[in-house]
Amino acid sequence: MNVQPVPDLPEFATWLNATPSTLTELRGRPVALVFVNAASAWCAQRLAELGQWQSRHPGRAHVLVLQVPRFDAERDPAASLKLLRRQGLAGPALLDADWDGWRRFGITAWPTVVLLDDKGRERQRLVGLGAPGELERALNAACADAAPVPMAPPRELHPEPRHALRFPMGLAVNTERLYVADAGHHRILECTHGGRVLRQFGLGTADFMDGGPAEAAFHRPQALALERESLYVADTGNHAVRRINLLTGQVDTLCGNGRPGAPSEGLVQEPRRASLDHPLGLAVADNQLHIAMGGDNRIWSYHLGQRSLSWRAGSGAIDERDGGGHLAAFAQPTALAVVQQVLYVADALGSSVRALQLRGDLVQTLVGQGVWRFGADDGPRATASLQFPQAIALSPEAPLLWIADSGNGRLRTLRLGGGDLSTVALPRPLHGPAGLAVGAGAVWIAETDAHAVLRYDPDSGVLSDVPISE
Repeated sequence: MNVQPVPDLPEFATWLNATPSTLTELRGRPVALVFVNAASAWCAQRLAELGQWQSRHPGRAHVLVLQVPRFDAERDPAASLKLLRRQGLAGPALLDADWDGWRRFGITAWPTVVLLDDKGRERQRLVGLGAPGELERALNAACADAAPVPMAPPRELHPEPRHALRFPMGLAVNTERLYVADAGHHRILECTHGGRVLRQFGLGTADFMDGGPAEAAFHRPQALALERESLYVADTGNHAVRRINLLTGQVDTLCGNGRPGAPSEGLVQEPRRASLDHPLGLAVADNQLHIAMGGDNRIWSYHLGQRSLSWRAGSGAIDERDGGGHLAAFAQPTALAVVQQVLYVADALGSSVRALQLRGDLVQTLVGQGVWRFGADDGPRATASLQFPQAIALSPEAPLLWIADSGNGRLRTLRLGGGDLSTVALPRPLHGPAGLAVGAGAVWIAETDAHAVLRYDPDSGVLSDVPISE
């Protein structure tokens, strides 16, 4: 075993939710230093793996997460902590705002796990997601060489307040009902427009089960798509796409076997047996359910009649490249909206909005300056900019695309047909908006980091809370 001495944690890092400590103080037990960016789907998967291992092996190792910002918004400690908690993180985390720890440990990519032995020496590092089971084997090996020492779980400082919702994400609305993906509570809520809860789908615990409203289970559901009596769910934590029959309340799985991984190329005839990679966005058109897969940076289409899954667009590389179908590239596509054979895509890590022509699969960038460029500028598309957009929705009566510009805390609009990008004048900034729906005369906003749903009236300009209550 090749072990190397390591530096200590960066002195100027901000401890987000725990009492400051040093690696010297943590000796006597293996330590996993986890360098992540909380906006990344790949990092979310790595954090989920770590959380599962810790639940099976409580107290065996110290796990410290170092959040390294990609966007300016993430330099705010509160914003970074919210992004991490969206993924279910409860353990100690540091904000490496100036990338000091990144440079100090010679990190080259997100996510990276640096494993230290009980004497504080580096014994292994895992870059990227690696092969299935690689992280678990490495952690088990690190702990096997260390003497067991009783350790109380760390106490989290400044926990999230208790609300009816916890990090709501996806929204869907019709003339009578509002549907909310209550991601942190692992459930879907059917509400009146006034916020009264009529039905809950899912047990409210993270699991993967089909069945009736009291039997089914979800894991961090995000996007919703409503089509007549079916509500489609991007069950992100389960790497699956689910369907709720709104007449009977039954939940079934359309595609995904609960394990992360890219589906095979070509037509997938048995999509329920296929692995999906972090589905984030959904849209329905012409008997097809289009899926934004954040983990493999591609757009897939599920044919509702044939029950088959096919790769639509995106090469799989994290990039912002226009072109036909598989030659194009996305940077973590996160949300979808469709009208008149055009699929609009919020490309989160690219801070861009893209358009996919469903006839011919040509991908074009509407707003976006490149994968590492972002901002808050209004105006013509060639110079306008976004920062980490998380949701989009189309206005049914106007050629207008609404955008939840999460990194800037703004609601934006893009006029289709070559129009400009504009900021909607709201009475206050939004806190991490990550869900949008347009209907019933309003724009409905999931103010995710505030655990709230808002209603915006475009005619009056009034922004009001929707008090979700059971």
